Amino acid sequence: MTPIGEFLVVVLVILLFLLALGAAGIYLLVKVGKKATKKARKVTTRVVSHVAAMDPGEAGEAERMRLDLRREVSITRQAVDHALQGGWGLGELPQLMAEIGAHAEQLDAQLGMYAQQSRVSPYVDHAALARLREHHAKLTTACARIRADLLNDQMAHSAGGIEEIRSRTDLEIEARRQAPVLDPLDQIDELYNRTMIDRARPEEPR
Repeated sequence: MTPIGEFLVVVLVILLFLLALGAAGIYLLVKVGKKATKKARKVTTRVVSHVAAMDPGEAGEAERMRLDLRREVSITRQAVDHALQGGWGLGELPQLMAEIGAHAEQLDAQLGMYAQQSRVSPYVDHAALARLREHHAKLTTACARIRADLLNDQMAHSAGGIEEIRSRTDLEIEARRQAPVLDPLDQIDELYNRTMIDRARPEEPR
């Protein structure tokens, strides 16, 4: 291959490398941009929800129920996940938590729809809000009962270990009380007497 051909090959390789770097950079920028957009949307949604919950009317009440329901489901799911990581036997509780989450999402959408309709129209079914309150109370109560049950199990498990530590502490303290406490001066006298006795003994013939 001629020197010119080798030079062209090197140039092409460098160009391909630069194109690959550019494509990778564009891909990373797009990916980071999508994540940033999703986070911005979540933050915006939260801010809008909190502002809407300040409405003193029925729309505000519906928004407050949405926030309350999301919080209850979130902390209950965290409690279940923590128990799973700790190796607790939960039975069908994780499946039950998944079903509660699905119903909570449906109720959240219904509350959002009711709040929107209440803001734009004075003609709303007020009986529907009563049913939504009932569903909200049932789901949040279920979450609270799950958390209370998990906490009781954990406290019962910890109580056994704490009681064992207390018993061992009592035994150790009692053993220390029964052990004789030697006076340092007596120990010095005993060591001195042993030394004098050793000096007084005749040396054995070798």
